[in-house]
Amino acid sequence: MGTDADRASFLAADLSTHDGVRDPAQRVLDEHDRVDALVHSTGVFTSQESRTADGLHPFFAVNYLSRYHLTQLLLPALRQAGRPVVVMMTAAVPPSDDTDFTRFPELAPFDFGHDRKPIQLANHHCAAHLTRTEPGLAAAVVNAGAAKTDILRIDPWYMRAGAKVLGPVLFDSVETSAHNVVDATRRDDWQTPLYWGNPRQFEQRTPIALNTTTQRLMDTSHTLTGA
Repeated sequence: MGTDADRASFLAADLSTHDGVRDPAQRVLDEHDRVDALVHSTGVFTSQESRTADGLHPFFAVNYLSRYHLTQLLLPALRQAGRPVVVMMTAAVPPSDDTDFTRFPELAPFDFGHDRKPIQLANHHCAAHLTRTEPGLAAAVVNAGAAKTDILRIDPWYMRAGAKVLGPVLFDSVETSAHNVVDATRRDDWQTPLYWGNPRQFEQRTPIALNTTTQRLMDTSHTLTGA
């Protein structure tokens, strides 16, 4: 058995910008011919109005667009796997929820209450698109639950204070939040695309259906990233 250094490596990346996504993707492709599973767990939580270098809101850029972009760039390596898996971790937004995508992708000015759901649901559409266009690829969206991380670090002090007080009641452990993600990448007894809404129940899942909105969202994503 090898050491931890033989089994894992770390690449620092800023996934809030197009160039920030392209750089780690190229580094992965330079080092690996095959990628068996890609798990998108990076996320930000901010309700403030701000823009990335590409003119996009960071909540949109990181929590959805970087996932589409990075997956597209790594497809050559994913296609070399026997059953490649792409998993996107999101908040609890079932694929059956209807929403308004007319503000995509500008989302200006950013309205967290209005824009959060369509950004999260875009992950479902991406999963549906991947399974339609990439034969043999399994794609899923997983509600990670309220994982005990430092995701609120850039939010107002009162939100951070509330999370600290209520954390023991509200937050799941990282192990609980990762449960369905790990099973989805290691098991092949599920049909794709799927959504896991309960972090503790792998057998409770909802099919993700492709609809006419999906192609428009993917076309927009392609236009933004070039991928």
